[in-house]
Amino acid sequence: MNHVIYSINGPVIKLLGDTGFSMMEMVLVGNDKLVGEVIGITDKEATIQVYENTTGLRPGEEVQGTGGPLSATLGPGILDNIFDGIERPLKAIELVSGDFISRSVNVSVLDEHREWDVTITVKTGDKLTPGMIYATCPETQVITHKCLVPPDITGIVVEIKPDGKYRIMDKVVTLRDEKDAIHHLTLCQKWPIRTPRPSARRLYAGTPLVTGQRVIDTLFPVAKGGTAAIPGGFGTGKTMTQHQLAKWCDADIIIYIGCGERGNEMSQVLEEFTSLIDPKSGRPMTDRTTLIANTSNMPVAAREASIYTGITLAEYYRDMGYHVAIMADSTSRWAEALREISGRLEEMPAEEGFPAYLPSRLSEFYERAGLVETLCGNSGSVTIIGAVSPQGSDFSEPVTQNTKRFTRCFWALDKSLAYARHYPAINWTSSYSEYLGDLADWYRKNVGEDFPECRNQIAQILQEENKLMEIVKLIGADVLPDDQKLVIETARVIRVGFLQQNAYHKDDTYVPLKKQHRMMRAILYLYRSVQAILATGVPISRVVQLGIFDKLIQMKYDVPNDKRDMLDDYMNDIDDALKSLG
Repeated sequence: MNHVIYSINGPVIKLLGDTGFSMMEMVLVGNDKLVGEVIGITDKEATIQVYENTTGLRPGEEVQGTGGPLSATLGPGILDNIFDGIERPLKAIELVSGDFISRSVNVSVLDEHREWDVTITVKTGDKLTPGMIYATCPETQVITHKCLVPPDITGIVVEIKPDGKYRIMDKVVTLRDEKDAIHHLTLCQKWPIRTPRPSARRLYAGTPLVTGQRVIDTLFPVAKGGTAAIPGGFGTGKTMTQHQLAKWCDADIIIYIGCGERGNEMSQVLEEFTSLIDPKSGRPMTDRTTLIANTSNMPVAAREASIYTGITLAEYYRDMGYHVAIMADSTSRWAEALREISGRLEEMPAEEGFPAYLPSRLSEFYERAGLVETLCGNSGSVTIIGAVSPQGSDFSEPVTQNTKRFTRCFWALDKSLAYARHYPAINWTSSYSEYLGDLADWYRKNVGEDFPECRNQIAQILQEENKLMEIVKLIGADVLPDDQKLVIETARVIRVGFLQQNAYHKDDTYVPLKKQHRMMRAILYLYRSVQAILATGVPISRVVQLGIFDKLIQMKYDVPNDKRDMLDDYMNDIDDALKSLG
């Protein structure tokens, strides 16, 4: 039964009477069959948010129910693709409607005519349970797609197709369940985007997501399956930091969600990832990347759905046993979409006009991260790195404060660092990571026994410098004793030579953990050696004149990543230089 539109308020429309629709049901709105979702029901009316432009929609047009929730189509063809907020493929839409998306454009989410080279991994008589793999195909040259039994199906294999080329809607395996019902399995399935995909159990997240960015890997690491927030004002480098993480982190698959950001930034992502060669495979980065683009000029309701679409795609690949990293840029724009829709619904506003359910929505998103044992016994993870764009760099605003509640890693970007061209502009005094204790054993076993201790000493020197700089601002540095001047000089080496990183330098854009470790050891060796020479009465001014502090600042450029043994020579150079003072 169809029902007609009573009122229209931007993306929010209302129908009068008992519609028979269910909550969160996907509906087709108006003569153009725009995609919408039921977000409110009473005995007198139903409220629907529309994910497309409602310009030209009129009261009296019909609304048709689909009987199911808004769902993502999951199958081969997701990678090396770009979708909008409700998983419509923008490349295919461009062929139909040109450079601008027209309303009610009807294209398949995944290419239904493309043939995939499928290998069936089960045989007749096998019992299949939810999450088991029944077929594989090479989705790209670096990622093998594994077709999974849907979570609500169990049965015995009664028929299989031979290995060969199939399209995503072709039936390749047939099951019979205990009630003698027949289920045909194709290469794809659907899943409601607002419902987390099931897993067998959550695992302890004790492995870091290695990014090659020293300030992150050493000082503020995030675990695979963890959550991190990157808050920062305009121009502090949130997007560029996420670009670096997407390029270099050791996740198998990257899901990049451009949520309400500028279109030129998404274009830049596409251009960079297409031209960037993955160091793991020698192939373009797009072979293991999917982009969800819902730019600032796209419908606001679809922006609200985009992060759920992205996390559903990530969970799907997690269930195959892959480690997935999500870059959500930015959750503030997503929260603003919530605020706009909430205002149109005439809901009671909370702090700064955001809806009262903002914390619960944020928690729903971040709680879908995690390292899990999948239903088929593999392990996979989803790591969420969400950018936050507080107006005026005010970290006390609601989105930033609520995000801190649900993330364990906080990389606070600093405007003054960004303006001083210190990138990544992560403020080492305002940031924190709660994964340090969880990851300490991994660092000891895989990088160096003293790695956590070196990290702690580096952090302590930076904290001491922060306190001393307050004194320096008041009375100047000349009155400080030599041991405190040493702290300031060593902290300068850490800040400029270690924490600051050049994304355009071939050896500095990505730094292996073992090189990071040796760099820390060299800096701390210098600190301890100069401490000892100061104790003999040598003034620090003579030590500074030797140039060894400046030489250590340049080691990030002078030592190639594949020749990190050269860092051991720096310790000999420090000894030789200090002996000349004796």
